[in-house]
Amino acid sequence: MTHVEDELNSQPECWTRAAQAAPGHGGALPAAGERVAIVGCGTSYFMAQAAAALREGTGQGETDAFAASEFPYGRSYDRVVALTRSGTTSEVLDLLGRLRGSTPTTAVTADPDAPVRTAADDVVVLDFADERSVVQTRFATTALTLLRAHLGLHTDTVVADARTALSAPLPEGLVDCTQFTFLGRGWTVGLANEAGLKMREAALSWTEAYPAMEYRHGPISITTSTTATWMFGEAPEGLAEQVRGTGGRWIEGTLDPLAELVRAQRLAVAVAARRGLDPDRPRHLTRSVILAP
Repeated sequence: MTHVEDELNSQPECWTRAAQAAPGHGGALPAAGERVAIVGCGTSYFMAQAAAALREGTGQGETDAFAASEFPYGRSYDRVVALTRSGTTSEVLDLLGRLRGSTPTTAVTADPDAPVRTAADDVVVLDFADERSVVQTRFATTALTLLRAHLGLHTDTVVADARTALSAPLPEGLVDCTQFTFLGRGWTVGLANEAGLKMREAALSWTEAYPAMEYRHGPISITTSTTATWMFGEAPEGLAEQVRGTGGRWIEGTLDPLAELVRAQRLAVAVAARRGLDPDRPRHLTRSVILAP
């Protein structure tokens, strides 16, 4: 078993621990009514997108998500939350350093001894969700679970759905598709983006991700009989029929969308195995991006 397989299989337990720990981190996480930005790089940026949409959608306050390198320093926020598994990513550390003394910051990380520990004002450590694999799975979803629980949105059903996602067979023939498109709405757009990234990183697959309604505005033209289109959450009316009408394969997300992401992670590993690739050693990637000064 690869590291990434072992790590993605441990997600139900990690989510449970994060949800239980969330109340103890209340002082470090955004309070209701605060204007907040959530930042990250790569996978963490897509989790930031999901968390921001969830927070604003529940009326907790205006919430933006940015890639750490694209943060708009001209805007004012009550708190900036940085998601960083390694705690060493250059863009995140630079951002936190520039905000020091002007905007309260919180880092959510897996490494209690990483440089981010002193760069941020507050630190939430999810060391039980740390990973050996370059490809992120459990840290990302555990960080999002922490934020969902802080918003009062985590339930036992989410964990049960994750167990189902890990045990139920993937749809027959799905690994043979040559192109994968992931769709989301609201907070699940971030999950769709992350599913696409997992397929590219682990399996070198041709993948795309879009807000579901945007798929009709051009991207559906690429759909063929060897395309799989996977919906995270409830699909817009008529979209499934449109995709099937092209001859493409439609995958309806029936589990909690975060558990659907676990299914997509499994697909990435399965496609990698089919193609003779090692998902623990993705091409051109390292566990953390550290840029020379």
